[in-house]
Amino acid sequence: MKRPVAVQLWSVFALAEEDFPGVLRQLSEIGYDGVEAYGLHGSKPSAVRRLLKDLGLELCSSHAPFPSGPEARRVLDEQSELGAPVLAWSLEPEEFATEDSIARGVERVNDAAMNAQAYRMRIAYHNHSAEFDRLPDGRRAYDVLLDRLSPDVLVELDIYWAAAAGVDPAVVTRELGERVRFLHVKDGDPAGAMVAVGQGSLDIPAILAANPAVAWHIVELDRCDTDLMTALRESHEYLASLFV
Repeated sequence: MKRPVAVQLWSVFALAEEDFPGVLRQLSEIGYDGVEAYGLHGSKPSAVRRLLKDLGLELCSSHAPFPSGPEARRVLDEQSELGAPVLAWSLEPEEFATEDSIARGVERVNDAAMNAQAYRMRIAYHNHSAEFDRLPDGRRAYDVLLDRLSPDVLVELDIYWAAAAGVDPAVVTRELGERVRFLHVKDGDPAGAMVAVGQGSLDIPAILAANPAVAWHIVELDRCDTDLMTALRESHEYLASLFV
């Protein structure tokens, strides 16, 4: 199933600190359909929104802290001005130690989802590897998390960190059903550096085919030993080749 492809801008954070408009222009020229924001690099949200529109890049989502507590309005106002439809974020690894600690974290996520409704935004939960740890009673922390999250909370599955935790990302993607809207698509050896999508050990075609509910493929290279823009170009070329 062909889906639009975005870049998680954490991938290019260091480059964007030097020339944010130039980096966005390069991503547009490569052929990416959109971006998932991560920071504004000193720019006003409205200016970034205009730039994305001018470059033909859709803002599929933003990686931004859960809008809960005293910072909620600031986060929501900024992201509303930016035009983000969905805000994705994570809990901390230590919050998956017990069912009680998960429950406390979920309160923050669910509160964020309720706050976001007033701005016509959604919240999505983004995983790392700790979510797939086992609780003392043998249950997987991720399953406890999903059971407690509000149905309004979407899922953004990071396939690389799921694989690093020892689970099959294709199976997890399929099990998520209608909740999953975004896949963070990355590749490499889960014990080492990341490489261009399609050049590592993950079975990318099987993962991407696992669930038709996914709306966006979001390329993210948290760390990369090769030239970053080359890896992003090769990732886009590979993903495009799967759907010709």
